[in-house]
Amino acid sequence: MKELDVGVLVVGGGPVGLCAAVELSRHGVSTLLVERRSGTSVFPKARLVTTRTMELFRAWGLQDEVESAGMPREEYLAVGVGSSLTAGDFVRASAELDRDAPQSPTYTYLCAQDVLEVILRRRAESSADVRFGTALTRMAVTGSGVEALVEGPEPALVRCRYLVAADGVRSGVRASLGITTEGPPPLGHMISIMFEADLGFLPADRRAALSFLTDPPCAVEAVDHRLRWMVQTGYDPAQGGSPEDFTEEACLRAVRAAVGVPDLPVRLLGVMPWLQQANVATAFRAGPVFLAGDAAHVATPQGGFGMNCGIQDAHNLAWKLAAVLHGRAGEGLLDTYEAERRPIAVRTVDESLTNAWITRQMMEGRLPMAEALRRQADRRSSEGLVLGHHYDSGAVVPDGTPPPTVEDPYRDHVPTARPGHRAPHVWLAGGDGRVSTLDLLGPHFALLTPAGSGWLQASAGLPVRAVEIGGTDGAAALASPTWAEQYGLGPRGAVLVRPDGHTAWRVRDGAPSPRALETALATVLAKHR
Repeated sequence: MKELDVGVLVVGGGPVGLCAAVELSRHGVSTLLVERRSGTSVFPKARLVTTRTMELFRAWGLQDEVESAGMPREEYLAVGVGSSLTAGDFVRASAELDRDAPQSPTYTYLCAQDVLEVILRRRAESSADVRFGTALTRMAVTGSGVEALVEGPEPALVRCRYLVAADGVRSGVRASLGITTEGPPPLGHMISIMFEADLGFLPADRRAALSFLTDPPCAVEAVDHRLRWMVQTGYDPAQGGSPEDFTEEACLRAVRAAVGVPDLPVRLLGVMPWLQQANVATAFRAGPVFLAGDAAHVATPQGGFGMNCGIQDAHNLAWKLAAVLHGRAGEGLLDTYEAERRPIAVRTVDESLTNAWITRQMMEGRLPMAEALRRQADRRSSEGLVLGHHYDSGAVVPDGTPPPTVEDPYRDHVPTARPGHRAPHVWLAGGDGRVSTLDLLGPHFALLTPAGSGWLQASAGLPVRAVEIGGTDGAAALASPTWAEQYGLGPRGAVLVRPDGHTAWRVRDGAPSPRALETALATVLAKHR
């Protein structure tokens, strides 16, 4: 049997595991990913890609490819409510693209998971060892990391410093570690019916990413903007219901009732039973093993948060593992993964439950249709949750400023460079066209400072990428008349941004100091802990 030594073993080849492999490889970490399935998903289980995830895809050079494979924003970032897709009472409301778009160089997009996984797998395979049809069958924690047996076409004994478990809601790794989950009982037993039908006869005002229908209760999701769709409905085991009830005839009946066309030509593509649930693991780490994605937290599908929250887990964890593996950080840095991500997971799962409760009230007739639409449309805009969360851990150096006041923390995002928050997006004018401040970040530490502040010289010899940004006087290659104000900086200010795009440290206005910057880096990287 072959023996392999790698820095990180990733278990699970869904979107979260693939993104972990991509980001670890960007940081120069030798990575092996194993996935027991023989190929990527054939079912579009998730579709919504949030703004923050699209920012990561932009950084990886995948934004254009994802958008080409997805659905037009203007048509499909909408929600509909009615008796059926063709009923006279059907109404639709769109996401507030103009309201949210200025917060980022990109924006939320719809790309079905089965298509997205192909894109991510191709990107991961370009820099990591990715093996589908290969399962983790044994794992043991050792004094130097983890020893694992993987079986497939090329069985191997793998020795790694760290293991990332992205093996889904029924995580075998989590179970083997004895880590439990917390949350309410399952909300429902669900069936997704994927089908192919030409719904081109529907006018533009009936095209939506998601439509909640009441006769009978179900939801219709757009999978592409051409022929593929899904109907989601449920069954009650307490009433004798089971997945076996969904015969071909029953599925065709459900699809035609949802569309409202009794003789609609339909081709069934697949039927998938699943549990609607919401829970969070009691721990995200056990020694050298880390949980990410559905292995760590499961949200209801309402809001489209689950996959995205998991991808943010991977992005948060990868740079920390790399820093420790490369000897640039102390082991204490890894303690900040759970400290930072678990509170975000808890909040995300709770918000998905709120969305599910609105849906339940609507389906049970306890909300008038107009009110149901208003609430559903309001909850489609979630930039406050997606972009506005902040970290409070040893990997952040507070600067004593309070967080911004936000009227609606779910919907509203107030950009700030306060330590712990995602660095704000600001367009900068450059010689080759405009550049976002976010384009200057990762996979390194970045120091952004006004031109002529002196911090560029102070950072010499330190492991940061320092960038001077001018105002309107042409003193720097990149310029914006407002960026320093938006980052809360005076003429001699500077902001240190972590590889994951969150502010680590900020001097609002002060004499440049190599020692201060070096101390901040040492604190963030746990060199003194």
